[in-house]
Amino acid sequence: MKNFILRTITGALYVAVILSGILLGAIPFWVLCMSLSVLATIEYTSLGNMKRQPDGNVCPSVDWASASMWIDVAMALSLITAGWMSMRYAYMQVWGTWLSLLLVRLVYTLYSKEEKPLHSLARSMMSQLYIALPMMLMQYIYALSSHLVLMMFVLIWVNDTGAFLVGSAIGRHRLFERISPKKSWEGFWGGMAFCIIASIAAKSIWPSYFLLDIWFMAVFGVIVCVFATWGDLIESLIKRTVGVKDSGRLLPGHGGILDRIDSLLIVSVATLAYLLFI
Repeated sequence: MKNFILRTITGALYVAVILSGILLGAIPFWVLCMSLSVLATIEYTSLGNMKRQPDGNVCPSVDWASASMWIDVAMALSLITAGWMSMRYAYMQVWGTWLSLLLVRLVYTLYSKEEKPLHSLARSMMSQLYIALPMMLMQYIYALSSHLVLMMFVLIWVNDTGAFLVGSAIGRHRLFERISPKKSWEGFWGGMAFCIIASIAAKSIWPSYFLLDIWFMAVFGVIVCVFATWGDLIESLIKRTVGVKDSGRLLPGHGGILDRIDSLLIVSVATLAYLLFI
């Protein structure tokens, strides 16, 4: 019961932070994305650099060379919150900073005293493709429609809820037993049905809030369901590979930040691609 209350409070606070970041405007949303990116990157590089102790316990060791890069980016974004540059110029500065840091990270490998510097480089590059880039692309989706970003978050939560409810009730056939034994095909289709209904309902109730017509919104619901499921499975594969249950302990009862945004990282890329193609 105590754990349930803790999970509920933590979940409510997390949702409140996400909604505040989206609804308060472009700059708060940017700060939210960069904060999530930095925290998730630290967790990821810690997972990718796990060291097993003689007693069998796993001890994380953070790749600070990678994590510090995104802390630098977050610090650069503080210029925006101080109002020192226009949003358009800020986008250029962040992309320029990001590309420059990629070059710095590559050159840093030459001077690294690590036993296996290429392993560290691979973790660093993966963290940027897997976490940082999708979170940066979120800004472009937000520029097109903040309501669509909000709907993307809502659909991810709806998908999780629908998959859990249906899967718990009638789930029999395993979806991807090798990686996630608890997921079922019944839960997957239940989550998809919830997403489609929620997408159509949102467009019907608030037609002026969304750029897409009702059928494209229904397809959007399908896309979120499919890629949210893949996103969750990808993170499960990472955790299973290093032998841990959660990516971190920042959110009591929920694990780490990466555990909360694993679906978002894949859904954001799929959403932007969908918008560009249509």
